[in-house]
Amino acid sequence: MPSLRTALLQSSGRPGAVAENLKALDEAAARAADAGARLLVAPELFLTGYAIGDAVPELAEPADGPGSAAIAEIASRHGLAVLYGYPERDGERIFNASQLIGADGVRLANYRKTHLFGCFEQEWFTPGEQTVVQAELDGIRIGLLICYDVEFPENVRAHALAGTDLLLVPTAQMHPFQFVAESVVPVRAFESQMYVAYVNRTGPEGEFEFVGLSCLAGPDGVVRTRAGRGEELVIGEVDPEFLAASRAANPYLADRRPGLYGSLA
Repeated sequence: MPSLRTALLQSSGRPGAVAENLKALDEAAARAADAGARLLVAPELFLTGYAIGDAVPELAEPADGPGSAAIAEIASRHGLAVLYGYPERDGERIFNASQLIGADGVRLANYRKTHLFGCFEQEWFTPGEQTVVQAELDGIRIGLLICYDVEFPENVRAHALAGTDLLLVPTAQMHPFQFVAESVVPVRAFESQMYVAYVNRTGPEGEFEFVGLSCLAGPDGVVRTRAGRGEELVIGEVDPEFLAASRAANPYLADRRPGLYGSLA
């Protein structure tokens, strides 16, 4: 099975300006497709911006809303799948969500962030209730989490047990927590034997300072590609043959003793 070339878009776009963010995503998709990527991953709440305050209700839209339609057109025109973050409206509730759209423009998966970080998120969003959301892309099982979710090892292990090969984590990771991008994410990839694409915002935005450092980490804990602190598009390979060999050589999942872990729940 061939590798899945994956592009990571490290950008904050323009908070509150959906049309401009769609334009930035379109331009990134063109560059990613030209480089042979089959998947483009954008950061948390990329469609609208993260630090949008009380504009959240105004900018939130359903999973099949106009933003989804616009990104479906971008994905199909450039021939690659796109994962993006957005505020999802479902009746009176709003979720911090991410959606994966296939290269044919079909919506493949939608995930709602289960662990909300800080006062801003807890004020405006409802936590999701489904830990494992997956889709198939080019024979690779894709899993979805968002930002703070990956800092809970239980979440990533649940994906490992469900067979996730590549975990996509759009994020808005801020100063002074850059050690998550630098250290925690590669460890998560190693301990649960999967690839993890961690895709961050960058620079100042409202009261926040996003640190960049987006990365694609492999099941050996080695980072395949990493962005710096500014706007950047980086590309890495998700190799299913290497993943299979790594899983065969690493005994973590096989050596688990679930009967001892009941207290964790």
